[in-house]
Amino acid sequence: MILPGTRELHDYWGRLKGERAAPDRAEIDPVAIRHILPDIFIIEVDPERRLPLRLCGARVNALWQREQKGRRFLDWWRAQRQEAMAEAMRRVIDAQTPLVARARTAPDRDAAELELLLLPLRHFGKSCSRVLGSLAPTQRLEWMGICPVGPLDLVAARMLEHKAAEGSKEVWRRAEIARLADG
Repeated sequence: MILPGTRELHDYWGRLKGERAAPDRAEIDPVAIRHILPDIFIIEVDPERRLPLRLCGARVNALWQREQKGRRFLDWWRAQRQEAMAEAMRRVIDAQTPLVARARTAPDRDAAELELLLLPLRHFGKSCSRVLGSLAPTQRLEWMGICPVGPLDLVAARMLEHKAAEGSKEVWRRAEIARLADG
């Protein structure tokens, strides 16, 4: 994780979940993470796995210059990467394991890299019925916020697998799930 906001959201999620696989959506206190809320979104895990966005922060909306709530999460991605992103989401949902990824904007202008974090959430006691995420550019570009980013390209992704350790200390093992730049 490159961005401080990504690490902060991951750490907050980890504190909420404790020994469980994932915290409940109702446990999230927006005040506790208010300074990173603009980069946050929540995805509903619906039975058809259409993955509609239930909530989107202002900076996420600004990337596309329109409200993202109600759109499908997979619509953020280039057609050639949607299946890879769907597989990554399946892993987050089914294994209840966080994922961190790098994405890139379309190369028709100065391409920008973005950091993506996906964290499983419980909702009303159902395991992984929501996914908490963040999406933020790794650098500032002059055109960002003026022109919509368009479909994203998934560059790389890795699962952050929890592994029990001695005492209450947690160790996160990073496992590469895909090097997706080559297809």
